[in-house]
Amino acid sequence: MTNAHTTYTTLTWTNSDGILTITLNRPDNLNAFTVEMANELVDAFDRASEDDSVRAVVVTGSGRAFCAGMDLSVDGNVFGLDEAQHPTFEDMHARLNDPAIVNGVRDTGGRVALAIFACKKPVIAAINGAAVGVGATMTTAMDFRLASNKARIGFVFGKLGIVPEACSTWFLPRIVGMQQALEWIYSAEIFDAEEALRGGFVKTVCPAEQLLDEAYKLARKFTENRSPVATAYMRQMLYRNSAQSHPLEAHRVDSLAMFYTSIGDGKEGVTAFLEKRTPHFSGKASQMPFYPWTE
Repeated sequence: MTNAHTTYTTLTWTNSDGILTITLNRPDNLNAFTVEMANELVDAFDRASEDDSVRAVVVTGSGRAFCAGMDLSVDGNVFGLDEAQHPTFEDMHARLNDPAIVNGVRDTGGRVALAIFACKKPVIAAINGAAVGVGATMTTAMDFRLASNKARIGFVFGKLGIVPEACSTWFLPRIVGMQQALEWIYSAEIFDAEEALRGGFVKTVCPAEQLLDEAYKLARKFTENRSPVATAYMRQMLYRNSAQSHPLEAHRVDSLAMFYTSIGDGKEGVTAFLEKRTPHFSGKASQMPFYPWTE
C-alpha cells in the first residue's frame, strides 16, 4: 500500500508498505534548506514518530542534489534569525521554547536534528548528490547514511565564518571519531563518497540507480518481523544511554524497557521462538510506557 501526502511545499511524503520516504523537494534550488523546509521536516518527523503505519524512514533528495546547504539568496539574515535579539546562555535554558527564541534564535537545523533524534523509527539517509552544510549535518542525526557514487559532502562552515550546527558537534564525533570530525570541520573541504566511506561517515557507496533500493532493503531488514516498540526503545536507549556518565543510568532504563517489553511483544516473541514460527507483534510505538524518560 502506498500513501502519499502533498501537504508540504518543500518535501514529499510517501509511505509504501511501512517505509516512509521523505524527499527534499526543491530540485531547481538543489534542495537548498530554508526555514520553511526546517519547519516541515520537524513536522514530518514528529508525524512519522507517532504514525504506527510508518516502520522506518528513508530521506533523500529530488533531482541531482541531496541538499546544497542553506539557501543564501533570501533577504535579511539568511539563517532566519532575529538580529534584534541579544540572547544569552540562560535564555537557551529558561526560554528555550519561548516563540521569540524558537523563531528568532534557535538554529533551524538543530530543531530538525532534535526531531530526528526523538523519532521512534530507524532513519536512513540516501545521499543522492551534493550534501553540503546543513545538507551534511542534518544526516548526522540519522542512523545510517548510504551514498551514491555521485555524492559530494562538505562541512563547509569555516569558509563562511560560521560554525557547524544541527547538533552535529554532538553526533559527528560519535560517528567518525574526534580526529576525523575535526579534520573535516577545520578543512571545510568538499569530499567524495569514497572518502566519506573511508572516514566511516557512510555505510555504503553504490551506483546512483541502486541507491534507493539499497536504502529500502536496509529498512526492510530492520522492520520485518520486528517489534515496533522494541525497536523504538532500542534506538533511544543506544543514543541516550551511550552519552551517560555511568552505566547505572543505562541500567535504570534497561530495567524498565526490559520489564515492559517482556510483558508486551516479548511474550509473543518467546512463544513464536518456541513454536518455530514467525512472530506477530501487536505493540505500537505510539504507546510506549515511560517514554520519553529524560523529560
